[in-house]
Amino acid sequence: MKNAEVAWSAFDSIAYVDHNYRDLQAEDAEILTIVRDHFAGHFRNRDGGPVYGIDVGAGANLYPALSMLPWCDEITQFERSPSNVDYLASQVGSYAKNWDQFWRVLCGNKGYGALGADPRARFSKVVKVQQGDIFDLKRFAGRWSVGTMFFVAESMTSSLDEFTLGVECFMRALAPGAPFVAAFMEHSEGYHTGEQFFPACDVGENEVRDSLEPFADGLKVHRLETKAAVRDGYSGMILSYGWRG
Repeated sequence: MKNAEVAWSAFDSIAYVDHNYRDLQAEDAEILTIVRDHFAGHFRNRDGGPVYGIDVGAGANLYPALSMLPWCDEITQFERSPSNVDYLASQVGSYAKNWDQFWRVLCGNKGYGALGADPRARFSKVVKVQQGDIFDLKRFAGRWSVGTMFFVAESMTSSLDEFTLGVECFMRALAPGAPFVAAFMEHSEGYHTGEQFFPACDVGENEVRDSLEPFADGLKVHRLETKAAVRDGYSGMILSYGWRG
């Protein structure tokens, strides 16, 4: 199934958050630890210029934006599904308490801890929500100085060509030298939100690496050590990170 054929308006954001993010799962804790150290290491010597972040295909997930929060003057949560856009917008002013447990993991690095235990005021100031299609990002080449894309390119289509194009659009939206993190469900068979089924592209470490290498410097492709336990129908998670080449 191609991306344009998917009923994105039927995405059940509340069911998705309840299943995936009501509690901090071990896979997400492992991801957060790696992401925070990658970004904190990069921005340790920030030169003081403005930093613009983007979370591509934000879905109903706030922790990618939280991972960029200390470093950015502005963060764009870029999302296609109308229901997810509504959920994200509802969280900007004061996000739900379940996200505090994700922030606590990030605070294992002092760069995050400096914002305190409750960074809601900064979140509401820095984060904006923008509705859009990942393939439209080609119009914004080099616009953002840090970026995340979590479980998007492989979870929006069953087409390998569209998966590869989605990764390319994400990477081309980043400025040269921008740090990035992208996460993928390994060998996903598709997934449900509520009663609605959504397609997936079957990818592993080779496909992830091949899609990112033309656009990345210092690329690392890391299969999580944590056992796959979020849902049925995938074999693990792959985290990739580095810098836009």
